[in-house]
Amino acid sequence: MSAAREALAALNERIIACERCARLRPYCAEVARVRRRAYADFEYWGRPVPSFGDAKARVLLLGLAPGAHGSNRTGRMFTGDGSGDFLFPVLHEAGFASQPNAVTRDDGMKLRGMWISAVVRCAPPGNKPTPEEQRNCAPWLDEEIGLLADLKVVVCLGKIAFDGFLAHQLRNGGIASRKGLKFVHGAEYGLPGGLTLIASYHPSLQNTNTGKLTRPMFLKVFLRARVEAGLG
Repeated sequence: MSAAREALAALNERIIACERCARLRPYCAEVARVRRRAYADFEYWGRPVPSFGDAKARVLLLGLAPGAHGSNRTGRMFTGDGSGDFLFPVLHEAGFASQPNAVTRDDGMKLRGMWISAVVRCAPPGNKPTPEEQRNCAPWLDEEIGLLADLKVVVCLGKIAFDGFLAHQLRNGGIASRKGLKFVHGAEYGLPGGLTLIASYHPSLQNTNTGKLTRPMFLKVFLRARVEAGLG
């Protein structure tokens, strides 16, 4: 195992053990205990969800938070719910994912050139983490990005992820201000240090079922990410 992969794996172990948020930890555990009827026989993860992917990733995909019956159930980001059902076929077509379907954390899915994370690691009630909960999770993102030495592109899914990444940049001196950096689907921004930031609507059912986000729109984002990351 490479040094980078070892460091990211060690970070994930610490994330899994995190107990910083007094509201989120009991909520995730209760969802895992009660379970949705459709998943009554499924052993829920019920803990903070670790990131996953290629330790030499040039592209970071940053989401909002685990879904209560998605990642909180499966233990892997964007796996097991409608958002993931929309996301992974697109990542597969764009050459980032080894397969189009993501069912469980041990289904053989491999990412090439991409690392998937989120600004909040526990499922929040109503998919709405509080500002304090976002701040509690921020140090994990800071440390994680510091370990992704080959990073060239960050794709943010949704405004909360976009704002969370810009907050990271402000904390760590990557940018001096947010002036001119607005969340618009498909917007690309060149940041100091050679990073490219790409904004996208989140692949939530609310966006995909209404046509606000279509597959061609989404695929275009990741094809652009490949180009900006030098992946062809």
